[in-house]
Amino acid sequence: MLASLFNSLSETDSALIRSFIAFFTALILGLAFGNKTIEFLKRHQGKGQPIRADGPQSHIESKKGTPTMGGLIIIGSSLTSILLWSELSNPFVWCCLGIYLLYGLIGFSDDYVKVKKQSSNALSGPVRLILEFSSALIAILIISYYTAEDTRFSLTIPYFKNMALNLWWFYVPFAMFVLVGTANSVNLSDGLDGLAGGLCVIAFSAFMIILYIGGSTLAENFATPSISGSIEISIISAAVIGGCISFLWFNAPPAKIFMGDTGSLALGGLLGTIAIIGKQEILLAIIGGIFVIEALSDIIQVFWYKRTKRRVFLMAPIHHHFEQLGWKETTVVLRFWIVGFLLGIIGLSSLPLIGE
Repeated sequence: MLASLFNSLSETDSALIRSFIAFFTALILGLAFGNKTIEFLKRHQGKGQPIRADGPQSHIESKKGTPTMGGLIIIGSSLTSILLWSELSNPFVWCCLGIYLLYGLIGFSDDYVKVKKQSSNALSGPVRLILEFSSALIAILIISYYTAEDTRFSLTIPYFKNMALNLWWFYVPFAMFVLVGTANSVNLSDGLDGLAGGLCVIAFSAFMIILYIGGSTLAENFATPSISGSIEISIISAAVIGGCISFLWFNAPPAKIFMGDTGSLALGGLLGTIAIIGKQEILLAIIGGIFVIEALSDIIQVFWYKRTKRRVFLMAPIHHHFEQLGWKETTVVLRFWIVGFLLGIIGLSSLPLIGE
């Protein structure tokens, strides 16, 4: 909406300034309206988010009565900032917004049913997956249509300049799996105060840099694919980072509010979409390595238990395993943040200057 104010600047300068402004716009909005949002949710949720009976026993009392749907703080603040500072004529922007809102709505519906029924079980798995995969298919087809034909169905091999694998039409189901898998992996990581929010700040920061480079003339000197129009996604990433940090202000232990599926599904879906736009699906698995580990630990636990009635981990997802080992919640969160930060650095190291 206000992007035209910077038309006199070069594309790279405009995107850099708007990213900076978008970050602070979302941050300030989230901090300004966070308490009011929490008070509103407390009034309408009664007992707050139901705590899993099979989860850590320490959570049952310490987290009882805490409201959920805190993702509304992130979505509301970042969405406003995105609409203000991004170039709305860019189709990639609308793909990101569509997935962000649709996945947020799916998560909101899930949270609403949980709170209303006071049960940790809400929408059935098949219903959620149908909604997630169908919306992912639409988004990926649109993204592919607006991506240059020579890279449309390619899978970038990180750490190498101009090295990619053409998956042809197999790319579409692969990208759908990436998008939906990322959304649910971030969702699984949302089990401790500050864990998912902090990891999302790290992941979106890395992709903000990657998409800024890949969408500009700077891509010529870096080992990353050049994707026309993707520089606008750096503004979206910056706004989401600001929204996440404002949420963490209220989610810091002891949390005044939980992110809920409203936030985790929306953030995960958006993160997957951004990686797909930037043709960096493999790099997503590195930068979002903690999300991958969280998902794998849950899959392994369920698979092995159904067949042997034995557990691989003391509790899954894996962040609960470390709690059961005696680690304090804050210790688990901080150490996972540290590992996530290191993985982000490893991911960014795939963009070395290669000279002119």
